[in-house]
Amino acid sequence: MLAVPGIAYFAVFHYSAFVSNIIAFKQYVPFEGIWASPWAGFSNFSRLFGDPSFWAAAWNTLAISALQLVFFFPLPIALAVLLHSLAWKSVRTVFQSIIYLPHFISWVIVIALFQQILGGAGLLNGLLSDGGMHAVNIISNPGSFKPLAVAEIIWKDCGWGTIIFLASLANVPEQQYESAALDGCGPWGRFWHITLPALRPIIILLLIMRLGDILSVGFEQFLLQRPAVGPQAAEVLDTFVYYRGVLGGDWGFSAAAGLFKGVIGAILVYSANKIAHKMGEEGVYQ
Repeated sequence: MLAVPGIAYFAVFHYSAFVSNIIAFKQYVPFEGIWASPWAGFSNFSRLFGDPSFWAAAWNTLAISALQLVFFFPLPIALAVLLHSLAWKSVRTVFQSIIYLPHFISWVIVIALFQQILGGAGLLNGLLSDGGMHAVNIISNPGSFKPLAVAEIIWKDCGWGTIIFLASLANVPEQQYESAALDGCGPWGRFWHITLPALRPIIILLLIMRLGDILSVGFEQFLLQRPAVGPQAAEVLDTFVYYRGVLGGDWGFSAAAGLFKGVIGAILVYSANKIAHKMGEEGVYQ
């Protein structure tokens, strides 16, 4: 019974909606409906793969995903290990509560906060002006947008990402650490031989899932900042689909882009899961 709401959510908003991907092969007209709209074959995909703006959005998506994988993915692990090492549980609880809070702040407020600090009239430029130095506008600079986007997601979700790793570390008996310390094992040795093996299965699982979402880096975060830096820097596949489909009315074309993204994600998950099995790990599924 507890699983029913979750099953219903995926059944209604994911599996039943999957049938609507057929509009990627149609010249879809909303007033005529999915089945009455004329067939277009693979013409939507031909236009998609011949569109330079699609490849630019795909490149931006892959670049931001790679930056997130390198700089964001390891940080919740390191932060969870650091929190787990705190001896005082009351201090650990306070720190956990503080680092969880940014996750519940909307992207509108997060971006406004970064604007107040790094924008043209923000705190940073105020300090630079007081020191007689040139002002910099990081927020509206296309060249610095990708690192800025990664910094925003780190600030917002790094603390929240520690939950699953802390849950894994909570299952490690304290006696193992105590026994290792008595045997002369230092902090690095205890991390390498006790902490890391406990985290390895969940790290591999989350890495596989992250690879499946490599073409999904977020929507609201980039939609809100796209006007400031321009589509050449902030256009990702999700915003590309939104502007071409929802606003532009080219539903079949945008559905083709979304279906392409889903197929690539499925292939990556399948391949990464196979590699995990060869490494002796369980992976996402058997």
